Amino acid sequence: MLLLLTAYLSKYFTFFTVFNYLSLRAILGVLTALFISLLIGGKVIRLLQRLQIGQAVRDDGPQSHLSKAGTPTMGGVMILFSIAISTLLWGDLTNPYVWVTLLTMIAFGAVGWVDDYRKVVEKNSRGLPAKWKYFWQSVFGLSAAIYLYTLASTPAETELLIPLFKDAAIPLGMFFVVFTYFVIVGTSNAVNLTDGLDGLAILPTVLVGGALGLFAYLTGNVKFADYLLIPYVQGTGELIVFCSALVGAGLGFLWFNTYPAQVFMGDVGALALGAALGVIAVIVRQELVLFIMGGVFVMETVSVILQVASYKLTKRRIFRMAPIHHHFELKGWAEPKVIVRFWIITVCLVLIGLATLKVR
Repeated sequence: MLLLLTAYLSKYFTFFTVFNYLSLRAILGVLTALFISLLIGGKVIRLLQRLQIGQAVRDDGPQSHLSKAGTPTMGGVMILFSIAISTLLWGDLTNPYVWVTLLTMIAFGAVGWVDDYRKVVEKNSRGLPAKWKYFWQSVFGLSAAIYLYTLASTPAETELLIPLFKDAAIPLGMFFVVFTYFVIVGTSNAVNLTDGLDGLAILPTVLVGGALGLFAYLTGNVKFADYLLIPYVQGTGELIVFCSALVGAGLGFLWFNTYPAQVFMGDVGALALGAALGVIAVIVRQELVLFIMGGVFVMETVSVILQVASYKLTKRRIFRMAPIHHHFELKGWAEPKVIVRFWIITVCLVLIGLATLKVR
């Protein structure tokens, strides 16, 4: 909205032309989302406490988690609100990529909100039944996938780019829709599985989101795309504003979510942020790089799959508890040690993902 205002004012005052630069609007997006989340964070926490929207803790998990019972959850609403307001203020609202990313995030957030509400308000331990959760995730994931397919105007926009190789790309055709669906829904659930310790999920989300913002900027610039041998997709550069807002909102939330957490994001935040990362990775054609940079999310998801498969087939567990961050806790690692080490791993993986821009 402010972009339209500054465009109008630039006709009379040349100073306002500076707001046409993506780099400036990205910086303003970070600061705006950070300010909003810090401003409303305390109020949201007090509201959740007053409504008695507190986290339930499994009694078969680490004993240190029992003290977390009652900690306000559903704090992800402050993240989504901050991202949405910042994006609407500084983003180009005529850009379809901005809208599909924003609406997908909100839609998945709505699914998570219903699940959280049923668990913590209605005291229904099942929350939203799994079949209905996946049904609505599938509806929204497929809708985004189909829309992105209709937006594609060049073959490169529906090819699977292979990192580290100059001209290696696999044409997906109609399979693009199916592949995109799995990326969006898979990433959404992977981030949700990771959200089990104070700050464990949000900082990797911020780091991966920031890196994807850089990919979006480069992919949307014809000169940089040509130089780096990546597909040029017109209009993707605008997603750096959304990614910047995600970084700012995530850091603001981490202020309250860092150990010991004052609030948890809940499914409303985790499902939404994961879906947003998936959509952006698809748009900038970096799904496999997302797989690398989000290695912590992948590791958490694979640990659950292996644990379930092993128990069903052999009645034996591979890990003491899944997702894998609980396994390390039960081995005696202090919670902050698990969190920080997973953050360090993510930093390394994000750097590897960024390195694929030049190593071709």
